[in-house]
Amino acid sequence: MSSTTSAARLTPTARIARGLKYTTVGPVDVTRGAVGVALNSTRSSVAWAADRYRRDRLKSQLTKDFAAAQEAIASEFASAQDAVTRLPDTFKSTRRSRRRPKPIVVVGVGVAVLAVGAVSFSIIRRSTQPDPSPLPPSIDATPRP
Repeated sequence: MSSTTSAARLTPTARIARGLKYTTVGPVDVTRGAVGVALNSTRSSVAWAADRYRRDRLKSQLTKDFAAAQEAIASEFASAQDAVTRLPDTFKSTRRSRRRPKPIVVVGVGVAVLAVGAVSFSIIRRSTQPDPSPLPPSIDATPRP
């Protein structure tokens, strides 16, 4: 036989100790397991009841909101239907009352646009040109005879 087999064998004293240990620990484990199962079951039942209560409250709130939304949609639909029925009359009245803008207003707007464009062009043109140097020129500007 190998040495691992002899190491796995228990002595009679060890067997008795293990048997007593598991004999006393067994009922404790069974009791702990039963209490744990009862607690988990209770927790699950409480969570289910709370969820059911929340769902019922939410359902009643959603029913109220849905009814209010239906009323709002019905009133909006009625006003839209009324506006559609009055649309041909509105088109006729706008065709009659439409006027062309006066030529003076068109000319004034054109002149204003041109003036703003000219000012913008001159500002942009000045900003792109380099500034003159504040230092005196390094070469004499007057020719020598």
